[in-house]
Amino acid sequence: MHQPLKLYRRYLWALAFALCSSSAFAAINLNTATKDDLIALPGIGPAKAQAILDYRAAHGPFKSIEEVKDVKGIGAKRFEKLKGELKVSGASSRPATASSDKVGTSARAAKGEVTVAKRDAAAGEKH
Repeated sequence: MHQPLKLYRRYLWALAFALCSSSAFAAINLNTATKDDLIALPGIGPAKAQAILDYRAAHGPFKSIEEVKDVKGIGAKRFEKLKGELKVSGASSRPATASSDKVGTSARAAKGEVTVAKRDAAAGEKH
């Protein structure tokens, strides 16, 4: 009579472990990640997250996850720890917070305004 109970307990533990493991290894898309998404990665703090965002703004979308090694402060060692949690296409598997979406949108809008202003200034100098 105790055998089915032991089996049921083992099944519940295995299920709980599987659910926790899958959420811990959700991948982040480097091309759409917000600063908060990046900070959630192991070994990435606010400064490195900002460096990744700055690199993406300066060089365009990441073509491969290996390109993140070109970001200052992210070398081969840190990349080895991160590579299983990174991707460059599709949606991020980790849910974004509402506040990070607002901050990201504002930053993109401000960057766009600066880019347009620079372009207009450059066009004015040529004429």
